Parts: sequence; structure tokens; C-alpha cells
Amino acid sequence: MALERCDVEKIAHLARLGLNDGELPRITDALNSILGLVDQMQAVDTTGIEPLAHPLEASQRLRPDQVTESNQRDAYQAIAPSTESGLYLVPKVIE
Repeated sequence: MALERCDVEKIAHLARLGLNDGELPRITDALNSILGLVDQMQAVDTTGIEPLAHPLEASQRLRPDQVTESNQRDAYQAIAPSTESGLYLVPKVIE
């Protein structure tokens, strides 16, 4: 499927791209080469091949989920302008 100049102009308009007349032939050729590559990839027989989620069969090292900081909520709320029951009170901004 090859794109014509009018197709590229329409795509550019829909994408709100400002292409001038000098850029259109180059963009048309580039898009046609991309579509040609897609056609080549679609022509490859992939029956019997499982899709990959990741090309490497590696597992991610995870650190243990442990608390490393002490609870400093009281210290932080002591300097807050207004708190109640462990919550920060802020002015209402939406009516």
C-alpha cells in the first residue's frame, strides 16, 4: 500500500502538522518506506512462535519490603498550619 501526496496532505492536516510543499515528497517517501518495512514484517511466517513479553529471560531483583524509616508524622504535623486526627486541613478550593 503506497501513499500518495494527497494521502500525506490529509494525514498532515488531521495531525495538525504544517508541512510545506518542499517537505511533502520527502515525507511521502519516508512514510512509504516505513509501510514497506511493515509489509515485509507481515510477510514473515510466525506460526508456532510464541510472543515475547521481554527478549531476555531475566527476573528482576527485588529488595525486601521492610520499613527503614521511623514514623515522623507527629514532627511533620507539628509545623503544619492546621491538622485534625492525623490529617492536614487545607482551605476549600472547589465550591
